[in-house]
Amino acid sequence: MRPADQMLDIPPPIVGVAIGWRTWLVMIASTLLGLFAIGWPLLIPAVGVAPEHADDAPFIFAALLPVILLLVIAQVTEGGLDARSLAVLGVLSAINAAIRPALGAGTAGVESVFFLLILAGRAFGPGFGYLLGFTSLFASALLTAGVGPWLPFQMLCAGWVGLAAGLLPKRVSGKAEMAMLITLGIVSAYLFGALMNMWFWPFITGIDVDGTGSSLDYVPGAPILDNLTRFGWFTLLTSTAGWDTGRAITTTIALLVVGRPVLAVLRRASGMARVSTGDTLKP
Repeated sequence: MRPADQMLDIPPPIVGVAIGWRTWLVMIASTLLGLFAIGWPLLIPAVGVAPEHADDAPFIFAALLPVILLLVIAQVTEGGLDARSLAVLGVLSAINAAIRPALGAGTAGVESVFFLLILAGRAFGPGFGYLLGFTSLFASALLTAGVGPWLPFQMLCAGWVGLAAGLLPKRVSGKAEMAMLITLGIVSAYLFGALMNMWFWPFITGIDVDGTGSSLDYVPGAPILDNLTRFGWFTLLTSTAGWDTGRAITTTIALLVVGRPVLAVLRRASGMARVSTGDTLKP
């Protein structure tokens, strides 16, 4: 095996931003609130409300800003984030914000943010990945004038992608690890599309008061399973084969082409930042 290949096949070290109960509490609470913010029309009839979260989106965005601050404070006080890892967070956020508009910013499903989120979450851990999802989408929106009612929901969904990458099994390496990350990228591409569809679906569809409408329309007050079935067909027919598949292909190609070298660089940066979780490494 060549030295370069040996460098890329190093078993993954157990390093990353250490997270304690405070960080977990903030992440779990914000995740539950985020899921409710996206899916509340399934529980509460969305009748007579402003379209596409126009009224509540500013409040959700305002709530996310202190969540980001709390996450940083919690990880700093728990000994995870230090000056170097904060600098890496800023650099990766800037890179994601710069390459996203250059490569499409989601147009036709071409999405360049996911692969770096997944690799950074893998190298630095779930707390770091969760933060990077927030900061990357926020910085990208500022660069592309993409600030709107959709932004807080995009930030949440991107944060969950980075979080999921950090929660993957640590002792997987080599080709199996890349296959695992690619699988996560594909699954995340479709789940991201579904969640972002749920953000607007109840407000652009809906059965009229006279009962007219299609089988893809949201029905205020209907049983959750009925509306989920309608939503599933809506997503499948309007998003899955197009935008979501494009996002999955883009992420897969990026991980295949640059995944291993970028992951190796990020792991070195994680080690240099001295943000070990405290676990004992295998020799």
